[in-house]
Amino acid sequence: MSKKSATILPAAPATYADTDTSPLTSLLVRSSAGELRLPVVAGQSVRDLLDTTELRVRAACGGTGMCGACGVQWLSGASNPPTLAEYQKLTADERARGMRLACQLRPQGDMAILLEDPAPPSCWKSLPPEDLSPAPGSLPALVEHIYGVAVDLGTTHIRVALWDRKRGKRIATRRGPNPQGAFGADVLNRLSAAQGSPAQAAELAKLARTAIIQAVRDILKRDVGEVTPMLAEIGAVIIVGNTAMLALLTGHGIDDLLTPDYWQLPVDYQPYDTPAWQAQWFMPHAHMVLPGPVAGFVGSDLLADLLATELTAGPAGALLLDVGTNTEIALWDGETLHITSVPGGPAFEAVGIRFGMAAELGAICRVKTRSTAAGQAFACETIGAAEPRGFCGSGLADAVAVLLAAGLLKPSGRFAVSPGPDGFCIDPSNPRTAITGSDVDAFQRAKAATAAALVALLKNAGMNWDDLQRLCVCGAFGRTLNIAHAQAVGLLPPIDPARIELNADATLAGCERALLAQRSETLFTEMGTKIRAINLSLLVEYEESYINHLRLEPMPTVR
Repeated sequence: MSKKSATILPAAPATYADTDTSPLTSLLVRSSAGELRLPVVAGQSVRDLLDTTELRVRAACGGTGMCGACGVQWLSGASNPPTLAEYQKLTADERARGMRLACQLRPQGDMAILLEDPAPPSCWKSLPPEDLSPAPGSLPALVEHIYGVAVDLGTTHIRVALWDRKRGKRIATRRGPNPQGAFGADVLNRLSAAQGSPAQAAELAKLARTAIIQAVRDILKRDVGEVTPMLAEIGAVIIVGNTAMLALLTGHGIDDLLTPDYWQLPVDYQPYDTPAWQAQWFMPHAHMVLPGPVAGFVGSDLLADLLATELTAGPAGALLLDVGTNTEIALWDGETLHITSVPGGPAFEAVGIRFGMAAELGAICRVKTRSTAAGQAFACETIGAAEPRGFCGSGLADAVAVLLAAGLLKPSGRFAVSPGPDGFCIDPSNPRTAITGSDVDAFQRAKAATAAALVALLKNAGMNWDDLQRLCVCGAFGRTLNIAHAQAVGLLPPIDPARIELNADATLAGCERALLAQRSETLFTEMGTKIRAINLSLLVEYEESYINHLRLEPMPTVR
């Protein structure tokens, strides 16, 4: 079950209630790399489970069992019986020794396997199925070039989905790092590098374009079995992202983004070299769509979030918060979308945190406080129930909240007793569970910038927290954010938790919705007509509000 590491503490103030989310069924994988325990999603194959981790099986047929490359050895536990494909690809002797095809093997209880010949390491992983939205539709009238690609080009990560648009079937997804991070975690560093050197601008564009096509080719190789012929059958590619990422992708609009006058003006980042781009990707029939931005640093990723959550289809008092390196916010008052963005910094994506990491295997995603006979204990819960390797965004927020509740952190963000340069370890036996004073400071700055922006939008619309009927949280936190903890430290507003929704991968979901729509480009255009952009730098009270929200405490009432 979930890996938990405990630290015994003296008695402390009451902490926040939480629910144990340990998986009911798990898969134990033994390999030359050690042991890995994964929570099992009902009906999911062993291959699909492993594809969300760094440990993948060899595959080339899309999970049909036809290639026979994904052999594993069943060791113990309940599973489905061998399938016809396994009888065709495995000999009687192999089946007697417990050999199975990972794409055909489905755990039906706790199970253990041996993986002796894993696939070469890859930075591309499948998105967890629970983070994906149902198919938003189909285009049955399509006759040719029926495949399409949806891309969420994020500052830290890139997410890609390949679709059969005619049937409305998602073939596969991938998630991997944005290699532009070599030029800095902050978008302004990357923009400055591109502006100062045409060669660096070309390199930044090449890095992003290469990463996207690598993700697509990885899907085609492993989940379809053909690459080049299938690339020629792709008829549409829709790429959404924040304005800076799309400008760096195409090489256009970079100078405008670094000009303050353009904060509230649309930036032209459309590619001028589409034929060359299609040739580079071997996609001669792909219609490349980069929906236009709203203004300045408010990009098409926010519009995709709005499409996915259908924020404007409901009543007034709906708020959307896309948390990331560049946090974007939208408030629907029934007639107008008040939007803004704030450079909260990469702390929410655990970049710049001493032991920060993406929401991947071994990332601490939750920290809890439990009462024991000896006092109170901290416990870490990690993604994949693996040994803790560091904190993802939700784990960092949880750690700050439980340290605050235990009296180890003051509302000012300072430790009550200095833990020393190595920080405070949630688990003293694991130094990668340490939280330092600089980590807490980075979190405070990011959450204060976000909170002050939320307040600015509410005041601009003449509303307060009581008027909010719905809050959609998208972006870095996925589905693992503890809402009570986030409210206690002032990351989320003090509204009824039942009104708060956690939407994992909403940006990709909105892009997929557009990919399978009859009028994909007009969906974004129509959404843009409802928008009023607000430049926080022009609001005199924003800086004071930012300072007031630095403390680790619930957000005050908006008047």
